[in-house]
Formats: sequence, C-alpha cells, structure tokens
Amino acid sequence: MKRLPIVVLLAATTLLAGCLEVKQHPPWREGKYNGKPDNLPQQRNFHDDRLAWTATIIDRNWLQDEYLRTFDKGAPYE
Repeated sequence: MKRLPIVVLLAATTLLAGCLEVKQHPPWREGKYNGKPDNLPQQRNFHDDRLAWTATIIDRNWLQDEYLRTFDKGAPYE
C-alpha cells in the first residue's frame, strides 16, 4: 500500500515533465529573424576596424609558444 502513492507521484511527475517544455525557436517575421543581431568581434571590440582585429589575432598567435612550458627545468638551456 505504501508503494501506490509513490508510483502515482512518479507517474504524475513524468507526465508533467513533458508539459514544461519551453519553446526554443527564434522569432521569425516575414521570413527574417526578428531578434537582436549579434555584433562581430571586430565591430564590438575594435570599432569595426578589421585590420586592427586581424593584427591582434596574428600577434596573439605568434606569442603562443609551448616550448617554455615543456622545457625541462633541470636541464641546461641549449
């Protein structure tokens, strides 16, 4: 007898779980996305200066060097 309320409660929560689905589709109006447009990184951070954005990315890639992280601290530097 004690299992019956638990089974009923589990069945009710299982049925309600499907009802709580939130609509996840973006709003569309006249065939176009009707929402806030996302700015590109160069528009947001560099005031739409694509050349400065590209130079920053190139500089960052040149400075990424894993050699110093993997260098053995006990061995002499050659």
